Parts: sequence; structure tokens; C-alpha cells
Amino acid sequence: MVWNPELEELRRRQQLAEEMGGLDKVRRQHAGGRLTIRERIASLVDGDSFHEIGAIAGKAEYDAAGDLEAFTPSNCVMGRALLDGRPVVVVGDDFTVRGGSADATIKAKPLMAEQMAAEFRLPIIRIIEGSGGGGSVKTIETTGRANLPGGVGGGGIFDYSTGNMAVVPVVALGLGSVAGLGAARLAASHYSVMTKTSAMFVAGPPVVARLGYQAPGVPEPDKQALGGWETQTKSGAVDEAVDSEDAAFACARRFLSYLPSSVYGVPPTAPTDDDPERRDRGLMDAIPRDPRQVFKVRPIIEAVVDRGSFFEMGSMFGRSIVTGLARLDGRPVALMASDPFHHGGAWTADTCQKVVRFIDLAQTFHLPIVYLVDCPGFAIGLEAERTATIRHGVRVMAAMNQCTVPWCSVILRNVFGVAGAAHLPAGRLALRYAWLSARWGSLPLEGGIEAAYRADLEAAADRGAKLKEIEARLNQLRSPFRTAETFWVEEIIDPRDTRPLLCEFARLAEPLLTPGLSSFPIRP
Repeated sequence: MVWNPELEELRRRQQLAEEMGGLDKVRRQHAGGRLTIRERIASLVDGDSFHEIGAIAGKAEYDAAGDLEAFTPSNCVMGRALLDGRPVVVVGDDFTVRGGSADATIKAKPLMAEQMAAEFRLPIIRIIEGSGGGGSVKTIETTGRANLPGGVGGGGIFDYSTGNMAVVPVVALGLGSVAGLGAARLAASHYSVMTKTSAMFVAGPPVVARLGYQAPGVPEPDKQALGGWETQTKSGAVDEAVDSEDAAFACARRFLSYLPSSVYGVPPTAPTDDDPERRDRGLMDAIPRDPRQVFKVRPIIEAVVDRGSFFEMGSMFGRSIVTGLARLDGRPVALMASDPFHHGGAWTADTCQKVVRFIDLAQTFHLPIVYLVDCPGFAIGLEAERTATIRHGVRVMAAMNQCTVPWCSVILRNVFGVAGAAHLPAGRLALRYAWLSARWGSLPLEGGIEAAYRADLEAAADRGAKLKEIEARLNQLRSPFRTAETFWVEEIIDPRDTRPLLCEFARLAEPLLTPGLSSFPIRP
């Protein structure tokens, strides 16, 4: 064939690219319990569906005759693939080539991956290890100049990293030590996962120690102590931590299964054999009669959604509320549920941050919202004031009132105070049901009686008996049935009817889901 020499040259260069940083670097990657980027992509996507772009881009060395002597590929691997039969963009760092740093990166490659996701309206999965194309002081020597962050015209790759969040689902997987720009790209996602042997930080231990951010005499910080999975999931910087890379890939696939490929589609309905009219008898006993006794909310969630469909997100952060994706009669929804095991279900500052981000996710991808409510109000006390809980709480109310997706709330028990009021959007229709165990008011009687009836209690011969008398009288008056008489609550229901009603809500909401950009972009 006429073009055989060129074809052979192409094959040779492709082979050199597949060798990545060389056998020794690949062995070191495996010795650390980590796959190479090519192995990761093969494990993540369907079969042989990965179509790589720019495989032979890199740094070449030539002899005097102009023939190729050596080749070091770019440490960014990117292309298109299928994930559960749907096209996606995958971009990943090759840690075997200069540790994933900027010295070996061709910036146009990750930029094109982000552009491709935006223009073709495809989900993007970032596999991040190292600085993710970020900085290294060696870059000064290799380029002969110092890099001005942001450069001409702005942040380049990061402009797309955040901008894509308004258009397509973005998943980020941290599978090693992730620092600098890599950490920013991991955080700038709708869903992030790290393995428990990984670490993420703005700057790694050597930089932290050398720049004096350690107390005198304190040794260089350990990677895990500085940015390990417990630190990052509890801070909310990363959504999930898993034991293996395969588990991270499974999380990515499952998360994307609930979402459209872009905001120009609607969430996909999945087949289900779970009866939408199923009534779980255990729900009648789910809430204790004693209001001071906590209950487990996750079994309630599992009882009302399609069996096995609940996919929790951010379980270690803002723990007084549980958030995740689920299906109702096969239709995806964004579900929030109060968890009284943490702060009695009261909203802390981090809970508020979690809720804002979750509402933004639902708004961006046209997911109806279901909220199972047991909120005694905002957290109170010195820590709550120091963390500006009320300011974060007001942001929740703004996000809730801005959102336009269909909304349904089920009041399980408490609704008190300003945070309690934030259980459905203001000024538009939202469905609301109350269980038989529901109780509400400006503030709980516990503590409230002490403030409102102080004079009566101090004048009483038997303070304890007077307190019980007042409490009994007020409990009778605040019966949810009295509220229902005035239509201040629309429906009080048998808890066993919750799943049928929620499935009906999902069906009612389905034709209202309108493809297109949100009126406001999601905030990372």
C-alpha cells in the first residue's frame, strides 16, 4: 500500500504513547495500589468503546537525520466513550509522566475535553491524580518564564471546568494525591469521589511546611492528616470516599444514571417492578410517640422510594440532613430527609451549605424535589453563631424560592421556626403532606414554655406541676387536626400512603420538566 511507511510510523508513535511514562513508572503506580490512566479508563467505560483523541501528542526527540529517537506522551489522556450505552467524555491525568504536573501537559488537551463536553452536550468524567495539569516550579525552567495565573483572557481550563456545571453532568474522581488545580477541578463537579488511600489539598505537605503554615517544631504534616478522605468528606469538599478504584467507577456510573446527558434533556425513566401502590406497614411505627426519641430516617427513605434506588450523596457533611438521588415509579427525583441523629435534625451552617448545593443540582438537571421533614429549627448556641448559621440559612431559603422544579414535602415530625418554614418554596404550588406524628409551631414547647410563661411558673406553688399543666393545654391546642381545620396544612395522611402519593407526584411532575438552561447557574 502506498501509505504503509506513514501507517507504520503512526502505529509506532501510538505504541510509544501506550507505554506512558515507561515500565518503571508503571510498576511504581501498580506498587502503590493504583491503576494507570489507561487501565482506569478501560475499567470505567463500556468494552472497547474509548475513542482516544491526541494519543500521539507529547514531546519528541529526533536524531540528526530527523528520525524519531524518543517520545514522551502528554500526561493527559482524553476522548469519547460509552458508559452504560450513553456517550460521555473522559479526561484523565497520567501520573506516570511527570507526576501529572504541568511540565508534561499540553494544555489544549484537557481544554478540548471540556469544550467537547459542552458543545456535544455530553457528561464529562475527570480522572484526577497529581496537580491535574496544574503548577510545578520546574515549569519556570522548562519554559524559560514564570506563569501568570489566569494568563491572557482568564482561567482557561478552569473557566470551562466551572462553566460546564451549568450544562452537563460533571463527575470527578480523585485517585491519588491531588493538589492545586487538580483539587480545584475535583471540587468543581456535581459529584466527586476519592479513594480512601488518596489525598486532596490546595498545597501538599512539603509546600505547607516550607511556607511556614506549620507551628515551629511541628513536623511536616502527613498527607492523610492534611487532606485524607475523612478530612475532605467531613468538610464537604468531596462527596464520597470508597475503598477501591472500581468502587469509584461504580459510583460514577450510578450517579450519571439518574441524570440527563445535558440540561437540554430530562432525567431518564428506568423500568421498575416495584409496585407504586406498595404500602409499607412498618411506617406506622417509624416515628416514636416520645418527641425526644430519635428515629432512623434511612429505612423510611428505603420504604417509600423504588427498592434499592436511593443513592446517597455527601453522607459525612451537613449530617442533620440526608441528600441523594432516588426513583419513584422509575422516575428520578432529588430527595432530602432530616436526620434527627445529628443535632436533632436542626440545621447547622454546613447543613445549609449542603442543601443549597443540592437544590442547585436538582434545578440544573430538572429533578423534582422530595423533602421528608423533621426540622426543629436552626442549630442554636455559640458555635451556631460563630459559623453564621442564620446567613447560610437565609441562602437556603433564597435557593428554595428561586428553584422552579416541582416540589413535594412530607412532614414526618417537627417543623419549627425559620428553618422549619424552609420546607417548601414560597409563592408557588408545592404539594405537602403531614404524617400523624407531625408537630409544628414558632418554636418547640420544650424551652419555649419556660420563656413565655416565666411569671406563671415562678408564681406557682408547684412549678413542675404548673409546667405540665401548661404543656398539656398547649399540646391539645397545637394538634395538627386543628391546623388542618383552617387549611394551614393541606393533608394529614396515613404514613403507609406515602409511597403511592410520592409516586403520583413523580408522575404529575414528569410533563412539567422543561429542558434547557436554568435561570441561574449551579454554584460549585
